[in-house]
Amino acid sequence: ETAIPICAKDISDDLMKEFAFLSGGRGKDKAWIITLPDNARFNEVPEEIVSKVLTYLTSVPSQHESDTKFILILDRRLDTWTSVKMTLQKIAASFPGNLHLVMVLRPTGFFQRTFTDIGFRFSQEDFLLKLPVVMLSSVSDLLTYIDEQQLTPEFGGTLEYCHSEWVIFRTAIESFALTVKEIAQMLQSFGTELAETELPDDMYSIERILALRTEKYYQLKEDITAVTKEGNLLLSSFEEPDAGECSQDQHCERPGDWETVNRLLGQLHEMETAFDGFWEKHQLKMEQYLQLWKFEQSFQEVKNAIEFLMAQQAELPDTGDSVPQVKQRLKDLGHLDGMAQDLIGKAQVVILHGHQLAANHHYALNLICQQCNELRHHSDVLSDEIKKKQMRLQKTLDLHTRLQQALQCCDEGAYLLANQQMDKCQSKEGAQKALQDIERFLESSSAYLNYDPQALHYDFEVVLTSELKCQIQSVQVKLENVRSMFENRQACFKKLLDKHVRPVQLVAPRPENPPRSKSPLFSPKHGKMFLMTACSSSHCIPFLFQIEVMHDYQEKRNSLQSFISDSDDNLDILKGHVINELIETERVYVEELFTVLTGYRAEMDNPAMLVLMPPMLRNRKDVLFGNMPEIYDFHNKIFLHSLESCLGAPERVGFCFLDRRQDFQMYEKYCQNKPRSESLWRQCSESTFFQECQRKLEHKLGLDSYLLKPVQRLTKYQLLLKELLKYSTSCDGVQELQEALVAMLDLLKSVNDSMHQISITGYD
Repeated sequence: ETAIPICAKDISDDLMKEFAFLSGGRGKDKAWIITLPDNARFNEVPEEIVSKVLTYLTSVPSQHESDTKFILILDRRLDTWTSVKMTLQKIAASFPGNLHLVMVLRPTGFFQRTFTDIGFRFSQEDFLLKLPVVMLSSVSDLLTYIDEQQLTPEFGGTLEYCHSEWVIFRTAIESFALTVKEIAQMLQSFGTELAETELPDDMYSIERILALRTEKYYQLKEDITAVTKEGNLLLSSFEEPDAGECSQDQHCERPGDWETVNRLLGQLHEMETAFDGFWEKHQLKMEQYLQLWKFEQSFQEVKNAIEFLMAQQAELPDTGDSVPQVKQRLKDLGHLDGMAQDLIGKAQVVILHGHQLAANHHYALNLICQQCNELRHHSDVLSDEIKKKQMRLQKTLDLHTRLQQALQCCDEGAYLLANQQMDKCQSKEGAQKALQDIERFLESSSAYLNYDPQALHYDFEVVLTSELKCQIQSVQVKLENVRSMFENRQACFKKLLDKHVRPVQLVAPRPENPPRSKSPLFSPKHGKMFLMTACSSSHCIPFLFQIEVMHDYQEKRNSLQSFISDSDDNLDILKGHVINELIETERVYVEELFTVLTGYRAEMDNPAMLVLMPPMLRNRKDVLFGNMPEIYDFHNKIFLHSLESCLGAPERVGFCFLDRRQDFQMYEKYCQNKPRSESLWRQCSESTFFQECQRKLEHKLGLDSYLLKPVQRLTKYQLLLKELLKYSTSCDGVQELQEALVAMLDLLKSVNDSMHQISITGYD
């Protein structure tokens, strides 16, 4: 059975009875001396208490030594033999240690001494079996066994001893030892908490835990400092003997109490040192964990942003069908590139942070280096992809620009030929001047007219798509046709110069008209709209529309056609011109509708422009613009793309109009609303609101001119279809072109009829 160690605090009252004490003296064989002073009431002390006190006294030196022996000095000079016998019996029954010798100072009274001698003689054999007992007659006999320096003054010795002080010191020492033990347990518990507690996933909680642990660490440090101060104060209460003062003949022993306190202070210092080292490593690891968490957060954010930009740039095509489209895509890509550069800069900051962590020997060195390399790889891939796409788009733009320049050169050449007044070219001088004009044009345009398709294919091979190849082929055909036209015209004029014969006069319609200002060959006005108001005495009939087709469009075409034979190749040239004009004017028309809707209609909902708007105009944009948004959506999303698909397939133009004939009925609704729109415009046309919108758009014409665009566009379709039909007599799709022309003419008539119908009022 393991007994719980006895503490001085637990038996302090029994110790203070001083029926036994440990003075610190030792015998010649280094046995510790326990003294039982003369105490008449010793035999009244319960055996249990005697056992506890003796157990405690023997345990004190046993803490420092193994195989501890004890000498018992039993002072019974004033006692009786009966008391001595009972005391020896108690000791024999309950002494807990290795009892080396019992020295009894026998009673000094005559009778008691006699009784003691006789009783001891008869009982000696019994005692010797249990205790080695020596009967001493006087203190001087005691000095023959023990040096006087190891005896207290009552035995003629010089060893100073105060029992009450000893009890106090023992209580303080044991209290200090218990405190040191509690400190050790607290440090062990704190270390277990640090090792076993799982860390949360959010940075705020991690920082909070680190702050709380740091606070607890400093609190423990304060406790250790306080206990160390207490131990040093206790240690200073004991006198450490100087070893130099002890002669070789003297037996010098360091007091056990001093040893105990000094040993406990050493343990406390070792614990503090170990605790500081553990905390330093733990704090470094916690700080590195927090740094890693922040680094990984930044890494993931930048990585996700790079992947998002990669997806965006992947969605952006690296080619285009026209110069504006490619320029817009280059602009969009430039915007993405700016965002990418900012993002790559952030990635560099994260990588630099990772390198700093690695340089400081972070525990997650391999993971940090791996993520830095991954981020660097993603940044390089994003930058390279954008550069490749920019290169391809720029090369595509260069190709489109060259093709556009070639087409422009063809149009200018055709315009030059069409505008040569043949009545003035009948003379030698006129023919010579016309020939010089042609030669000058051919010389200035040789770079465009003499494009080598093989060279184009070689230079732009990396960006060529099937659509671009078709465009190159189309431009090449057009260039060949224009060169052929110039060769025919040159041959004609040279023939005039050689033979000096007046050729058959080719008369253009109304040649007496003054020369027109230079404009694209196939971009004249095709029609006019006349607004007429008829007022009666009671009310005004609102704005009848009469759509009139003008014939001046034919003038230039007749001049050019007169010099082109009816061969299939030459008809294809003219047909290509008409289709190009149809598509280009459609793009311009869509762009104009867009600027009106965004620059005027959307501004009517702008709170900043509300103060400039007349009260009668507010909430009436549907009256002013009618169903123009519906018309814009149809042309922008559907019809323009249908026409562009006919660029390499002219026979499909008729199908485009026929497939969408029902959609064109929306123009009837627009024209029916036009009188209301015109009325509202006249009332508000001078307002600051319209002037400010026009200034922002930098339009030279007012809004009323743009509100006429849908009606003007409707008249132009039938003109272009007539021209296209003229040059498609023997081609596929002629039947559909004829039906499309009829459909558009029917639409114009339907619009006119509906306008007349809404002008009739006063009848069911």
